Amino acid sequence: MRMLRFALAPVFALCLAVPAFAQAIPLNELSRYLNSIDSAKSGFTQVNADGTTATGTVYIKRPGRVRFEYDKDKTLVMASAGQVAVFDPKSNQPATQYPLSRTPLSVILAPTVNLSQARMVVGHTTDGKTTTVVAQDPQHPEYGTISLVFAPNPTRLERWIISDDSGAKTVVMLNGLQNGVTLGPRLFSIESEITARR
Repeated sequence: MRMLRFALAPVFALCLAVPAFAQAIPLNELSRYLNSIDSAKSGFTQVNADGTTATGTVYIKRPGRVRFEYDKDKTLVMASAGQVAVFDPKSNQPATQYPLSRTPLSVILAPTVNLSQARMVVGHTTDGKTTTVVAQDPQHPEYGTISLVFAPNPTRLERWIISDDSGAKTVVMLNGLQNGVTLGPRLFSIESEITARR
């Protein structure tokens, strides 16, 4: 019996050394975190569906407002007042506009995020280090999904992947989202941007 205990000792030690498999961060905690984001800023790297990459700065002002400033070609994407506007400096055309509700990003820009809402979350998994939630507009799943990737302790958003209605994926990796920054209303005014570019 004594020899058996000695033989099993390395096995017990190995079991104690291996940490318990991390569980996914609960949806109510993720909803709480997203609702705590008021005015935030982060550098980002974007990987497009065709494999090209871009960098820039994203500004978020919940509810309903976001601004993506791209470094290389000065492209600007804004969302405000229920609309998304895309400003392309290489084009002589006016900004392209479409409803914010038609993009999955509207899920996290809503006045109140409730990931426990029926049919909103279609995936909730963990790889042991991060938690991924796949969400959609319950009323319009045809608009695509947004996969939100969170790190724990404390909960923080690290990246998101938007899959549009054609299946194309765009990945946005955040470089340390800073919440509670001061952001003026001009940053999110589509009309002011249109006027400034005339």
